[in-house]
Amino acid sequence: MSTPTVIETSEPANPAPEERRPSARRWGTAALALAVVVGLLLGYAGGLLTPRLTRPGDASAEAGFARDMLAHHAQAVEMGMTAFDRGTDQEVRSIGGDIAIAQQGESGIMHTWLRSWGLDPAGSEPAMSWMPDGAGLVKDGLMPGMATPEEMAKLRTAEGRELDVLFLQLMIDHHLGGIHMIDGILDVSDEPDVVRTAQTMKNTQRNDITNLQNALQRLGG
Repeated sequence: MSTPTVIETSEPANPAPEERRPSARRWGTAALALAVVVGLLLGYAGGLLTPRLTRPGDASAEAGFARDMLAHHAQAVEMGMTAFDRGTDQEVRSIGGDIAIAQQGESGIMHTWLRSWGLDPAGSEPAMSWMPDGAGLVKDGLMPGMATPEEMAKLRTAEGRELDVLFLQLMIDHHLGGIHMIDGILDVSDEPDVVRTAQTMKNTQRNDITNLQNALQRLGG
Protein backbone atom coordinates (compact mmCIF):
# COMPACT_ATOMS: atom_id res chain seq x y z
CA MET A 1 0.00 0.00 0.00
CA SER A 2 1.22 3.45 -0.74
CA THR A 3 0.38 6.06 1.91
CA PRO A 4 1.89 9.45 2.72
CA THR A 5 4.65 9.21 5.31
CA VAL A 6 6.92 11.58 7.17
CA ILE A 7 10.43 10.14 7.14
CA GLU A 8 12.18 10.13 10.50
CA THR A 9 15.94 10.48 10.33
CA SER A 10 16.32 8.22 13.38
CA GLU A 11 15.12 5.18 11.37
CA PRO A 12 17.89 2.81 10.20
CA ALA A 13 19.00 3.25 6.60
CA ASN A 14 18.43 -0.41 5.75
CA PRO A 15 15.53 -1.75 7.82
CA ALA A 16 14.85 -5.47 8.06
CA PRO A 17 12.33 -6.80 5.50
CA GLU A 18 9.49 -6.97 7.98
CA GLU A 19 10.03 -3.32 8.89
CA ARG A 20 9.85 -1.91 5.37
CA ARG A 21 6.13 -1.31 5.21
CA PRO A 22 5.08 2.18 6.40
CA SER A 23 5.20 2.26 10.18
CA ALA A 24 2.17 3.43 12.12
CA ARG A 25 4.41 5.25 14.58
CA ARG A 26 4.46 8.09 12.04
CA TRP A 27 0.71 8.59 12.32
CA GLY A 28 -1.55 10.27 14.83
CA THR A 29 -4.82 8.53 15.64
CA ALA A 30 -6.89 10.56 13.17
CA ALA A 31 -4.28 10.14 10.44
CA LEU A 32 -4.12 6.40 11.07
CA ALA A 33 -7.90 6.14 10.77
CA LEU A 34 -7.65 7.92 7.43
CA ALA A 35 -4.83 5.61 6.37
CA VAL A 36 -6.98 2.58 7.20
CA VAL A 37 -9.76 3.94 4.98
CA VAL A 38 -7.29 4.64 2.19
CA GLY A 39 -5.92 1.14 2.59
CA LEU A 40 -9.38 -0.29 2.06
CA LEU A 41 -9.86 1.77 -1.09
CA LEU A 42 -6.45 0.80 -2.46
CA GLY A 43 -7.31 -2.81 -1.74
CA TYR A 44 -10.46 -2.42 -3.82
CA ALA A 45 -8.43 -0.91 -6.65
CA GLY A 46 -5.78 -3.62 -6.47
CA GLY A 47 -8.40 -6.32 -6.72
CA LEU A 48 -9.87 -4.73 -9.84
CA LEU A 49 -6.56 -4.77 -11.69
CA THR A 50 -6.42 -8.56 -12.03
CA PRO A 51 -8.38 -9.94 -15.02
CA ARG A 52 -10.22 -13.23 -14.51
CA LEU A 53 -11.34 -15.77 -17.06
CA THR A 54 -13.27 -17.83 -14.51
CA ARG A 55 -15.36 -16.90 -11.51
CA PRO A 56 -15.53 -18.97 -8.33
CA GLY A 57 -19.10 -19.86 -7.38
CA ASP A 58 -21.08 -19.05 -4.27
CA ALA A 59 -20.16 -22.32 -2.53
CA SER A 60 -16.52 -22.29 -3.66
CA ALA A 61 -13.58 -22.44 -1.27
CA GLU A 62 -12.39 -19.08 -2.60
CA ALA A 63 -15.69 -17.35 -1.78
CA GLY A 64 -15.86 -18.99 1.64
CA PHE A 65 -12.30 -17.99 2.44
CA ALA A 66 -12.89 -14.38 1.39
CA ARG A 67 -16.07 -14.07 3.44
CA ASP A 68 -14.63 -15.69 6.55
CA MET A 69 -11.34 -13.82 6.34
CA LEU A 70 -13.20 -10.52 6.05
CA ALA A 71 -14.78 -11.17 9.46
CA HIS A 72 -11.44 -12.37 10.81
CA HIS A 73 -9.64 -9.25 9.54
CA ALA A 74 -12.33 -6.93 10.90
CA GLN A 75 -11.57 -8.06 14.43
CA ALA A 76 -7.82 -7.66 13.86
CA VAL A 77 -8.35 -4.10 12.59
CA GLU A 78 -10.30 -3.22 15.74
CA MET A 79 -7.62 -4.77 17.94
CA GLY A 80 -4.85 -2.96 16.10
CA MET A 81 -6.63 0.38 16.27
CA THR A 82 -7.24 -0.11 19.99
CA ALA A 83 -3.55 -0.81 20.59
CA PHE A 84 -2.48 2.17 18.51
CA ASP A 85 -4.96 4.56 20.10
CA ARG A 86 -4.58 3.56 23.75
CA GLY A 87 -1.42 1.49 24.10
CA THR A 88 1.37 2.86 26.27
CA ASP A 89 4.33 1.03 24.75
CA GLN A 90 5.57 2.70 21.56
CA GLU A 91 6.40 -0.56 19.80
CA VAL A 92 2.98 -2.00 20.66
CA ARG A 93 1.29 1.09 19.25
CA SER A 94 3.35 0.86 16.06
CA ILE A 95 2.62 -2.85 15.57
CA GLY A 96 -1.08 -2.28 16.17
CA GLY A 97 -1.27 0.49 13.62
CA ASP A 98 0.68 -1.47 11.02
CA ILE A 99 -1.63 -4.46 11.40
CA ALA A 100 -4.76 -2.30 11.13
CA ILE A 101 -3.55 -0.68 7.90
CA ALA A 102 -2.35 -3.92 6.30
CA GLN A 103 -5.45 -5.95 7.10
CA GLN A 104 -7.83 -3.22 5.98
CA GLY A 105 -6.05 -3.12 2.64
CA GLU A 106 -6.37 -6.89 2.30
CA SER A 107 -10.06 -6.60 3.16
CA GLY A 108 -10.50 -4.23 0.24
CA ILE A 109 -8.96 -6.82 -2.08
CA MET A 110 -11.29 -9.56 -0.83
CA HIS A 111 -14.37 -7.33 -1.14
CA THR A 112 -13.36 -6.70 -4.74
CA TRP A 113 -12.99 -10.43 -5.43
CA LEU A 114 -16.53 -11.07 -4.27
CA ARG A 115 -17.95 -8.17 -6.24
CA SER A 116 -16.10 -9.18 -9.42
CA TRP A 117 -17.35 -12.75 -8.98
CA GLY A 118 -20.92 -11.45 -8.70
CA LEU A 119 -21.24 -12.75 -5.12
CA ASP A 120 -22.76 -11.27 -1.99
CA PRO A 121 -20.28 -10.59 0.84
CA ALA A 122 -22.58 -12.50 3.20
CA GLY A 123 -22.99 -15.98 1.77
CA SER A 124 -25.39 -18.74 2.74
CA GLU A 125 -22.69 -21.27 3.66
CA PRO A 126 -21.73 -21.83 7.34
CA ALA A 127 -18.44 -20.38 8.54
CA MET A 128 -15.39 -22.48 7.63
CA SER A 129 -17.48 -24.94 5.58
CA TRP A 130 -15.15 -24.31 2.62
CA MET A 131 -12.24 -25.96 4.46
CA PRO A 132 -12.09 -29.74 5.02
CA ASP A 133 -13.17 -30.39 8.63
CA GLY A 134 -13.50 -26.61 8.95
CA ALA A 135 -16.80 -26.76 10.81
CA GLY A 136 -15.02 -28.43 13.70
CA LEU A 137 -12.66 -25.45 13.97
CA VAL A 138 -15.51 -23.05 14.79
CA LYS A 139 -15.82 -22.68 18.56
CA ASP A 140 -18.79 -20.77 19.97
CA GLY A 141 -19.26 -19.16 16.57
CA LEU A 142 -15.66 -17.98 16.37
CA MET A 143 -13.18 -18.89 13.66
CA PRO A 144 -9.62 -20.02 14.51
CA GLY A 145 -7.68 -17.55 16.62
CA MET A 146 -10.49 -15.05 17.08
CA ALA A 147 -10.86 -13.39 20.48
CA THR A 148 -14.04 -14.06 22.44
CA PRO A 149 -16.51 -11.24 23.16
CA GLU A 150 -15.27 -11.25 26.75
CA GLU A 151 -11.64 -10.89 25.64
CA MET A 152 -12.55 -8.05 23.29
CA ALA A 153 -14.48 -6.30 26.07
CA LYS A 154 -11.45 -6.65 28.34
CA LEU A 155 -9.15 -5.22 25.66
CA ARG A 156 -11.45 -2.23 25.16
CA THR A 157 -11.35 -1.35 28.86
CA ALA A 158 -7.77 -2.33 29.73
CA GLU A 159 -5.18 0.35 30.38
CA GLY A 160 -1.42 0.68 30.55
CA ARG A 161 0.78 -2.39 30.47
CA GLU A 162 -2.27 -4.66 30.84
CA LEU A 163 -3.61 -3.42 27.51
CA ASP A 164 -0.22 -3.74 25.80
CA VAL A 165 0.30 -7.32 26.95
CA LEU A 166 -3.28 -8.41 26.29
CA PHE A 167 -3.16 -7.04 22.75
CA LEU A 168 0.07 -8.90 22.03
CA GLN A 169 -1.30 -12.16 23.41
CA LEU A 170 -4.61 -11.92 21.56
CA MET A 171 -3.02 -10.87 18.28
CA ILE A 172 -0.52 -13.73 18.33
CA ASP A 173 -3.40 -16.21 18.68
CA HIS A 174 -5.38 -14.30 16.06
CA HIS A 175 -2.58 -14.47 13.50
CA LEU A 176 -1.89 -18.16 14.21
CA GLY A 177 -5.54 -18.90 13.51
CA GLY A 178 -5.45 -16.74 10.40
CA ILE A 179 -2.42 -18.60 9.07
CA HIS A 180 -4.24 -21.90 9.59
CA MET A 181 -7.10 -20.57 7.43
CA ILE A 182 -4.65 -19.30 4.82
CA ASP A 183 -2.97 -22.70 4.65
CA GLY A 184 -6.43 -24.16 4.08
CA ILE A 185 -7.10 -22.07 0.98
CA LEU A 186 -3.57 -22.59 -0.34
CA ASP A 187 -4.19 -26.34 -0.16
CA VAL A 188 -7.35 -26.28 -2.27
CA SER A 189 -7.34 -23.21 -4.54
CA ASP A 190 -5.84 -22.81 -7.99
CA GLU A 191 -7.20 -19.27 -8.48
CA PRO A 192 -3.97 -17.32 -9.18
CA ASP A 193 -4.93 -14.04 -7.54
CA VAL A 194 -6.29 -15.78 -4.44
CA VAL A 195 -3.18 -17.94 -4.08
CA ARG A 196 -0.84 -14.99 -4.58
CA THR A 197 -2.67 -12.75 -2.10
CA ALA A 198 -3.05 -15.54 0.46
CA GLN A 199 0.68 -16.26 0.36
CA THR A 200 1.41 -12.56 0.88
CA MET A 201 -0.97 -12.55 3.85
CA LYS A 202 0.81 -15.55 5.32
CA ASN A 203 4.26 -14.00 4.95
CA THR A 204 3.09 -10.74 6.51
CA GLN A 205 1.43 -12.44 9.45
CA ARG A 206 4.45 -14.63 10.13
CA ASN A 207 6.62 -11.51 10.31
CA ASP A 208 4.03 -9.89 12.57
CA ILE A 209 4.09 -12.89 14.91
CA THR A 210 7.85 -12.58 15.29
CA ASN A 211 7.50 -8.90 16.21
CA LEU A 212 4.57 -9.59 18.55
CA GLN A 213 6.42 -12.38 20.35
CA ASN A 214 9.57 -10.27 20.74
CA ALA A 215 7.55 -7.38 22.17
CA LEU A 216 5.69 -9.72 24.53
CA GLN A 217 8.96 -11.19 25.79
CA ARG A 218 10.39 -7.72 26.34
CA LEU A 219 7.32 -6.70 28.36
CA GLY A 220 7.44 -9.91 30.37
CA GLY A 221 3.98 -10.99 29.30
